[in-house]
Amino acid sequence: MDFETAFKILDAAVFAQTKRHLKDIEVTILRSSWQGKKYDEIAQIHGYTTEYLQHDVDPKLWQMLSAAFGEKVSKKNFQAALERQRLSGTAASSKQLQAILQPQNLMSSNSQLKREKIISLNSGFEINEEPLLTNEPSQLNAEAEFPVGQVPLNSHFYIERPPIEDRCFQEILQPGALIRIKASRQMGKTSLMARILDEARKHGCQTVALSFHLADKAVFASLDTFLRWFCESVGRKLKQLHQLDDYWNIYGSKDKTTAYFEECLLEEIDSPLVISLDGVDRIFPHRDIAEDFFNLLRAWYEYAKYGDRSSELWKKLRLILVHSKEVYIPLNINQSPFNVGLSIELQEFNQEQVQILVERHQGLNWIDTQVEELMDMVGGHPYLVRLALYHVQHQDITLEQLLQTASTEAGIYKDHLRGHLCNLNDHPNLVAAFSQVVKSLVPIELDSESAFKLHSMGLVVYCNDNKVMPRCNLYRQYFQNRLS
Repeated sequence: MDFETAFKILDAAVFAQTKRHLKDIEVTILRSSWQGKKYDEIAQIHGYTTEYLQHDVDPKLWQMLSAAFGEKVSKKNFQAALERQRLSGTAASSKQLQAILQPQNLMSSNSQLKREKIISLNSGFEINEEPLLTNEPSQLNAEAEFPVGQVPLNSHFYIERPPIEDRCFQEILQPGALIRIKASRQMGKTSLMARILDEARKHGCQTVALSFHLADKAVFASLDTFLRWFCESVGRKLKQLHQLDDYWNIYGSKDKTTAYFEECLLEEIDSPLVISLDGVDRIFPHRDIAEDFFNLLRAWYEYAKYGDRSSELWKKLRLILVHSKEVYIPLNINQSPFNVGLSIELQEFNQEQVQILVERHQGLNWIDTQVEELMDMVGGHPYLVRLALYHVQHQDITLEQLLQTASTEAGIYKDHLRGHLCNLNDHPNLVAAFSQVVKSLVPIELDSESAFKLHSMGLVVYCNDNKVMPRCNLYRQYFQNRLS
């Protein structure tokens, strides 16, 4: 039995027992344990601490599998236990195993809306003969949704980047928490934000999601106009707008915003309030607004720590700030929300994460060299990888054809690349700087401002010596012929 076969049986057992699928971190432990790796080795490869794996994830995983199998299961014996379950009784017939290994063949064109048929195994867990009609994502190969915007909460194609999700889930439950998520476009910021909000709701928090990308230009006309829009947006979603006018006629802009939040929102709710602010870099060009607004957020964060009566109110407020660009406006170190709280900078997928994503696409039975070929072109950029897998899965193009046309106007990435080109053309000094980068076969050193801005745009990555190079070969090939 190979690991992929074992994984499908294990996941089905867990789902039957808990009504949830194996998490990515649990799959990582199972896969590594299958390969005979020790916990310190697993921790080093995947960015965890050994203590976290051994004392948190590990006991919960084996306890869950023990309950599913009806016998003691551990890292040392789980392969043998799995084999015993597979061989026990006559119910685990080859036909039933075929139902596990080839689920895509189980569903005829007329059966999608039928209730699922269940095969009950003597091992004590159940395997679905047809996909469950549920909001839970299938852990088996699935038809991919087109990779645009936020990855849906129930999507099987969201790939965790441990230990980021667990850290964020723990942090958002802390009184007065503040989480900052930064990455370039299409790296998964909003998808992570949505999952943090979902976790908060599961623990009884009220949540409000705001996107500054949706704000009209007029909103940024003045600080007063901006803060009024901010209060109205939050108050409307919490159904607490009725007193806003009273506050807006009395105080200064920041004072009345603080009073409204404290007296009309935080005093009126019994549960914590989590507010996510997506696209906060939209505020950066409006320096006067940005300085006052970010100072206000920092003040609220500090209020929760004062230890007075109002602190108990401000502890209810938890903030998530999401932005693509670096914070290039000068802020007093004691008045900035960008040097407190939990800082998360999303990185690209590593090869194992890309391989997991490939395995979740129906019909893509790629070998390691195919994964490497794709990553040689686009690195581990989540959007670029998912777009490739989507088109190959739907047989729009082969991997070989995709790689040959990737950097051309006939390729699947043309819209993504044109977007970057348009952004660059608005900044002639960056055109010249990036032209040097893509034409050099080795990392080069740029002036700090150009390197800073190109990195914020997601076009370059820093090397250990502060030199930069193109984020991926796709960018090198495309821009070599288009920048003068």
